[in-house]
Amino acid sequence: MKPPRPTPRRSRWALAAFAGLALAVAGCGGRQPAIGVSRNAPVILISIDTLRADHLPAYGYKAVATPAIDGLRRDGILYTHAYSQTPLTLPSHTTILSGLLPEAHGVRDNVGYSLDDAKVRSGELPYLPEMLKKAGYATGGAVSAYVLRRKTGLAEGFDFFEDSIEFRTGTGLGGLQRPGSETLRLTLPWLRSVKDKPFFLFFHLYEPHTPYDPPEPYRSRYASRYDGEIATADHVVGELLAELRTLGVYDRAVIVLCGDHGEGLGEHGEDEHGVLLYNEDIHVPLIVKLPGAARGGGTVDAPAGLFDVAPTIAAQVGLPSSPAWKGLPLTDLLRADTPPRRIYSETFYPRLHFGWSDLASLADGSHHLIEGPDPELYDLRADPDERRNLRAADRRLYAEFHQALQGYNRTLAPPAAVDEETRKAMASLGYIGTAGATSGPLPDPKTKVASLADLKNAFQLMGEKRYPEAAQALRRVIDQNPLMADAWEYLGRAEQRLGDRDAALAAYIEALKVSGGAPHIALAVASIYFEMERYDEAAAHARMALGEHASFAHGMLARIALRRHQLDEAEREAKAAAAADQGDRIGPTLTLAEVAEGRGRYDEALALTRQAEQAYEAREAKDPDLIQGLYLLRGTILADQADAPGAEAAFEKEIALFPDDPRAYSHLALLYALLGDGPKVGDTLRRMVEARPAPDSYVEAVRTLRVVRDQDAARRLLAYAQQKFPRSSELRALAGGGG
Repeated sequence: MKPPRPTPRRSRWALAAFAGLALAVAGCGGRQPAIGVSRNAPVILISIDTLRADHLPAYGYKAVATPAIDGLRRDGILYTHAYSQTPLTLPSHTTILSGLLPEAHGVRDNVGYSLDDAKVRSGELPYLPEMLKKAGYATGGAVSAYVLRRKTGLAEGFDFFEDSIEFRTGTGLGGLQRPGSETLRLTLPWLRSVKDKPFFLFFHLYEPHTPYDPPEPYRSRYASRYDGEIATADHVVGELLAELRTLGVYDRAVIVLCGDHGEGLGEHGEDEHGVLLYNEDIHVPLIVKLPGAARGGGTVDAPAGLFDVAPTIAAQVGLPSSPAWKGLPLTDLLRADTPPRRIYSETFYPRLHFGWSDLASLADGSHHLIEGPDPELYDLRADPDERRNLRAADRRLYAEFHQALQGYNRTLAPPAAVDEETRKAMASLGYIGTAGATSGPLPDPKTKVASLADLKNAFQLMGEKRYPEAAQALRRVIDQNPLMADAWEYLGRAEQRLGDRDAALAAYIEALKVSGGAPHIALAVASIYFEMERYDEAAAHARMALGEHASFAHGMLARIALRRHQLDEAEREAKAAAAADQGDRIGPTLTLAEVAEGRGRYDEALALTRQAEQAYEAREAKDPDLIQGLYLLRGTILADQADAPGAEAAFEKEIALFPDDPRAYSHLALLYALLGDGPKVGDTLRRMVEARPAPDSYVEAVRTLRVVRDQDAARRLLAYAQQKFPRSSELRALAGGGG
């Protein structure tokens, strides 16, 4: 159900401006006091991901309650026309923290780009955390999404950076997240330790990013799950602000709260964000609370951008301005003589991910130009929903905006590996230089937006585990959009879930080609090659991801070394996996346990599985995928120790958690064979193929029957499986004597 429409922007902003002016006049006898520098003031920057301005009560929306943000708004200055420079999480936060436009900091997408930390350290590239640290501030950051992990370069200049969100294959990068309440819990000890010092805290919440899944009571309270997630984020903001008050910090602090970009919610055919640049995608909330709540309740209608945030904080605490900054301190916009501005935004996401054209825009609060193959010009006051394109009707204004856009550098550097070793690995496999390449005019995203609905339908089918239908839907999308890397990637996942490794591999490799070798897709390819026992190819693709996802890549290399009985190499890689991550991560701990088991150090291996289990239980968001394989490994260790009941219980627990993973069934069948319980061997393998009637299940069952020397049953099952899945290369290999 579509949420109630907010009041029209014109009347809402006019009322807010009048109210703010009346408050200032009433409190100051008609004169505005000067805003002074607050040297050494605590600075808190709160970023709420995917938050549209027009879904907050502070901007006139009535369908959700946000008491914490409302309270901050009463103490702060509200900017009614604030715009994100790009509707993507990593590029937008890079702009927020650097004060630079994307053309200057170079980060154009969530993957394949990173902040140049060497330029930050040298001072060539301004970066707020580094500037504040050099000025004597304690600096802390805490993020709730994997796309903002330290490997992106964002951790540069931070003394404390909490980013313990683990990578895993089979989940899009946008799905690697944690609740904001957990991020706050992990942040509070650092915050309390610096309360008496000058400090800077960057605190990021991923609510209300998809998937919208608010906890109670907000899930039941709101018909719109997006609004429910906004209420959830507000609750966490309230807890943070309450802690600041308890610590005696709130009143003397500079606090900035902003969204990093908006959300389409279907208004122009895009449900989420990244592809289009309409107002719902780039119009974000922005509130600045000054020490002592100076100018509290004030409202500014002058256009602002997120690239103004870093200059604002620097000016407020007395740091020198960077000559590279194009933005202004937001307090300058309080002056009546502020020159008019147009705020720039861009997105290269449709070009890099879908093979469609990139877009750019300029907005000044009253008009908005979206530049693409078919440009659009809108009067935001008369047409806030951006339905009437005025490009033809007002050619003079269009020409003025169009000419202004020519001053921005929209040259796209292709996605690159983080280091030279990774770049060489990608190039050797033919994955460099294809993403974002053009061989002619690309379609305007708005003309292809129907494909987004088809893609969303495929994602929904994936979420419902209707993998055959999802694969069919994704193939239809690809037929119309052969350069859509995301569709190829999800097709690979669907085929992998269906147990067709050949089809999954083909789809993932196509995704690698059109994405230019995206490292997270390379790891999915490595995992499939590993399952197919093609270890050279698995290792080559794992190495492609060493720069971006070092822990997972080293973990894969450790598992490959174990399969090759190279125990010293396995131990080195397992330790490298653990060292690449901060904190008590589950994946590296399980890798170390697997190595200990391979060396026969069973007590140590069991202790490590318990450590991984405890780390999982300590998490607020318990994603079962993080512990897939834990009880399988524990069962293997217990079987090695001749603890048959314990091994059986562990294997059954793995099966209960992951009924479509063949590995635990085959291990359990082997255990029954060793115990001389032949009937249970057949029953267990039957359970396996019934739970997952796919080629990989039959491959596992045939191999197990061969190991227990039931050659007749293996032969019959293989013949049946080949008839059922005639295209499976793995089954053909088994028939030819392989495996």
